[in-house]
Amino acid sequence: MTLTNRPRGTNDVGPGEIELWHQLEEKIRQVCSAFGYKELRTPIFEHTELFQRGIGEATDIVEKEMYTFMDRGQRSLTLRPEGTAPLVRAFVENRYGEGALPVKLYYLGPMFRYERPQAGRYRQFTQFGLEALGSADPLLDVEAIVLPLELYKACGLSGFQVEINTIGCPVCRPAYREELVKYFEPHADKLCGSCKNRLERNPLRLLDCKVEGCQEIMAGAPSITKHLCPECEEHFSQVLAYLDALGIEYKLNHRLVRGFDYYTKTVFEVTCSELGAQNAVGAGGRYDGLVEELGGKPTPAVGFAVGVERLLLALRGQEKAKAETAGPDAYIVHFGGETKQRAAQTAFFLRRRGLWVELDYLGRSIKAQMKAADRLGSRHVLIFGEDELSRGEAVLRDMKDGQEQKVDLQDLEQLAKILGECGQ
Repeated sequence: MTLTNRPRGTNDVGPGEIELWHQLEEKIRQVCSAFGYKELRTPIFEHTELFQRGIGEATDIVEKEMYTFMDRGQRSLTLRPEGTAPLVRAFVENRYGEGALPVKLYYLGPMFRYERPQAGRYRQFTQFGLEALGSADPLLDVEAIVLPLELYKACGLSGFQVEINTIGCPVCRPAYREELVKYFEPHADKLCGSCKNRLERNPLRLLDCKVEGCQEIMAGAPSITKHLCPECEEHFSQVLAYLDALGIEYKLNHRLVRGFDYYTKTVFEVTCSELGAQNAVGAGGRYDGLVEELGGKPTPAVGFAVGVERLLLALRGQEKAKAETAGPDAYIVHFGGETKQRAAQTAFFLRRRGLWVELDYLGRSIKAQMKAADRLGSRHVLIFGEDELSRGEAVLRDMKDGQEQKVDLQDLEQLAKILGECGQ
């Protein structure tokens, strides 16, 4: 370890890259606004029990991946590994459910999991998610699927596919769990270590295993569709009917489950071929029992989440991740001394009007300053020569066509107007 190396599984996002993030974040906010979702920001760390109870103690995240620590008051705290449980905690604590329903919220921020770093997966990663709380309407399930699809389309992403399933509810799932145990027990000696543990604690999670040997065994496992209660069967039927009515293509995947214990009924995943074997570019589902589990009133809910790094990786794979970069509105060239002082005054005046203005801080020659303006991609250079300055003027040069005009330094509002119109 050295002080100049970042921790494994983290990343720096700097100039040339951060512009992509800003563009994607703006698209996220635009799409969420169109669907009526409002942003919520929760603390980066929460009480550990929130995730133990919310996600499930038998999940990989809680057992292996959380960053947990004791504070000075000997309280166990955890850097948030996902966004749904904190949002639901905020929903309950702030009594959002006492207002108009459903409550539509989204979040965008850093999450933390101790995973093996790989392409698009970091130990600190950024997650975008949305949640609709307060209604069991199947149309909200569909909305949680369609909204991210609209985001992907707005970004130019293509080649994605929706996979969907239902995992039932506490009424019908126990019988299916028994069927899974009966099926997998004769194969227990052939299961991986994680699946052997899951067989005893959470057999539904066996269907989520990616180990080749386990996948071969699960190929013959029973499907939950034959064990659904009438309510779950009707709910899923309506979800599919709405998807059909909206022209949303999907693939039924009766082996699809989610890695969190709180899911009920509808679960879905969006995949993209650009991401290889680990091809998920977002997932979600319904979780009608989580609000009550965390201390609130019984409240149906549904949501979706996507890792921003994963989405950017998919966009790069299709060459759609291109930053729309622009240079300064003006670069002020000066000769030092009084010309530098007037350049500074002018620069600060223009900056206060929202214009991006740069000037030389290194005492470079005029030629070097012109080269610097060119490297930055400045639209104009504003030249403060001593002779022009004595007349209260400066020379404004268009860097694209080389045309020049004199501007009156006593009327900086007019100069700001010229630069602003050229930047539109």
